[in-house]
Amino acid sequence: MGRTSKETLKDALKVYFIMGSVNCTNYPAEVLREAIAGGITMFQYREKGKGALIGDEKYKLAKELQTICREHGIPFLVNDDIELAMSINADGVHIGQEDEPADYVRKQIGDKILGISVHTLEQATDAIQSGADYFGVGPIFPTRTKEDAKPVQGTTVIEEFRAEGFTVPIVGIGGITAENAAAVIEAGADGISVITAISQAKSIPATVQELRRSILF
Repeated sequence: MGRTSKETLKDALKVYFIMGSVNCTNYPAEVLREAIAGGITMFQYREKGKGALIGDEKYKLAKELQTICREHGIPFLVNDDIELAMSINADGVHIGQEDEPADYVRKQIGDKILGISVHTLEQATDAIQSGADYFGVGPIFPTRTKEDAKPVQGTTVIEEFRAEGFTVPIVGIGGITAENAAAVIEAGADGISVITAISQAKSIPATVQELRRSILF
């Protein structure tokens, strides 16, 4: 199996749902099923924050969510935890600048999808050289999901990456809703990633459908 193509990734990144148990008010598996019913195109299991699961509980939930994704043909990525990703044969991993070095991660995961959070042109260049398949860029808008979130960047950084000639698939993250999602795509992103706007929505399927409509213009 070779690396995932840019075109395949661009399609998969359109509505990228990220969550773990701490982001949900209902049981995570049910939240994921509803999000898939609404039309998400990719999923990342991110088990971080106060009260996050560890050990066997984290592993069991990862397997349960992965099974749901596989039933529906949704790529399943793991945030940061390379050992977990490899033990369950996830489709890929996503890492930030404070996680393991990207070139090390690429060697560990082989041809699996590697997403890297980048905030500057220098980080973007390094990520490409280390084997990144896509960039996560943000926070685009104010967000309360991540306690250690970087300063809000707006869509400027995405525009800079495109102006510099980066053709790597890009997904925007941070405070994205149906009301502002179109601006992220217009800036040059291929998709949007969302956590609590989906996981804590009153109607998850309806919220995902609204997000889809707002970017597939």
